[in-house]
Amino acid sequence: VQLAESGGGLLQAGGPRRLSCSAYGRTPSSYAIGWFRQAPGEERHLVAGISWSGNSTFYADPVKGRFTISRDNAKNTVNALYLQMSRLKPEGGVVYYCGAVSPGSLVRSSSAEYEYWGRGTKVTVSS
Repeated sequence: VQLAESGGGLLQAGGPRRLSCSAYGRTPSSYAIGWFRQAPGEERHLVAGISWSGNSTFYADPVKGRFTISRDNAKNTVNALYLQMSRLKPEGGVVYYCGAVSPGSLVRSSSAEYEYWGRGTKVTVSS
């Protein structure tokens, strides 16, 4: 599966933003998807994840109540994944990645378990 993120940019603190991830391939809906953030010089950390069916989701504590992950599996070969972010907090040059892992029934928290990655979308939130 191939992944492509979009939606990043220079944003204002307190505002909303929706990041998108397109998953292409034979069976993208068989994968669980995780949204990760990576700040300069730091490791990649899971922000939110969603199972293949959308029935199971995970949120890291810092984003609970502010971020919502969702997916649209309507098309067999292209799935749309979203990370709706609200009440953004100032941060500089953080890259958000979407990753795919199978089987898709379980969201994994470790980036090492993910098989496929997009190139990321950079988010800068100014105060």
